[in-house]
Amino acid sequence: MSPAKTFATTGRVLKQLHHDPRTIGLIMVVPLVLITLLKYVFQGDTLLFNATAPVILGIFPLLIMFLVTSIATLRERTSGTLDRLMTEPVSKLDFIFGYAIAFSLVGFIQACLASVVTLGLLGVTILGGTIPLIITAVFASFLGTTLGLLVSAFARNEFQAVQLVMPMIMPQVLLCGLFIPREQMARALQLAADVLPLTYSVDAMKQVSQDSAWTGNLTKDLLVVFGVGLLALLLGSATIRRQE
Repeated sequence: MSPAKTFATTGRVLKQLHHDPRTIGLIMVVPLVLITLLKYVFQGDTLLFNATAPVILGIFPLLIMFLVTSIATLRERTSGTLDRLMTEPVSKLDFIFGYAIAFSLVGFIQACLASVVTLGLLGVTILGGTIPLIITAVFASFLGTTLGLLVSAFARNEFQAVQLVMPMIMPQVLLCGLFIPREQMARALQLAADVLPLTYSVDAMKQVSQDSAWTGNLTKDLLVVFGVGLLALLLGSATIRRQE
């Protein structure tokens, strides 16, 4: 793996995104619209919205970055770009990590915008402060990016990548504690939730919204999210293949 080649891949991906306004709109605008829509859904219950909005910030970035990253990487394979890159001295690690860095930078901007809208325009109160909220949202975006890259290594076309949202992401959304506290779930579901990475992203968001100080549990949850993301990158680099 060469840092120069990795960052060259990062630059190429960012240039492609610059010329793709629809993808930029999906990444940057859609989460803001959805969070704002949620505000008016809970218009009669401000307390419930204040409790739900931070959790949503741990889910929406992951879901959108998962979709965008998996489809964009598959496009590289189906268009033959990956085949051409493999004829050059660029390793799979350079390819995967270059994509991860590029989309993580985009995820950082997305997290900043979503946090500004949530805290400023929508008036949500976060005891932990703005910086921990942005950091946690960035980790959620990073997790979505890495899972998307992993999926792109197995899916054969863009339709399959979209299909994998249901088995990979939706169970995590249902079990992460968004709809009901995990302590009230059946024991088997609690055990399942304990091994799903989105659980730790949501827990981190809850701690940021409820605790004024940075806690050890918050650090642990973020490390789990980062560790799962890094593992997904390594698995993706080992399994990604050329288009047949």
